[in-house]
Amino acid sequence: MAVTDTSRFYKGVKIEFEGGIWEVLEYHHSKMAQRSPVVKTKLRNIVTGSVQERNFRSGETFNLPDVERKKMQFLYKDEIGFHFMDSETFEQYAFGENNLGETVRFLKEQEEVNILFYKGKTMGVELPITVDLQVIHTEPGFRGDTATGGSKPAKLETGVIISVPLFIDVGDLIKVDTRSGTYIERMKKK
Repeated sequence: MAVTDTSRFYKGVKIEFEGGIWEVLEYHHSKMAQRSPVVKTKLRNIVTGSVQERNFRSGETFNLPDVERKKMQFLYKDEIGFHFMDSETFEQYAFGENNLGETVRFLKEQEEVNILFYKGKTMGVELPITVDLQVIHTEPGFRGDTATGGSKPAKLETGVIISVPLFIDVGDLIKVDTRSGTYIERMKKK
């Protein structure tokens, strides 16, 4: 069984804790004078979707769940939830929004993602580290805007709003980091 400790936490890591599987949503290392370091976390239970904040001693260890990953395609969203299909067996899986958490912000139809299984049960969705999304709304850029000068909000095709450089326009295809929700680069036009 693989083990990790609080110094190796990152956003999205899954750990076994209190008899369940939890995903680290946020973490922050903190050290106060004359006290041992603490890691403040925000955790989401994979099965129930409940979120809680917990503090751990620095260096505390946790088992990593034995997770199986299967490539699947995101089909569509409806009132039931988000639907995915195994490209090999054509079997379909549906997830409620509370089971997916932050990943729904970057899900695009026909996108390939990893569906996570734990002991034969679906556990969640793992997005690629980066996705290419089109800008559908943003304020226009002005002549003289440069890559280093400021930022503005932009709405992407999935509905998420992120901060982008001033030179980004409606219709641009941009690369976004799914872990942090930040702009990486503008993609070349084909």
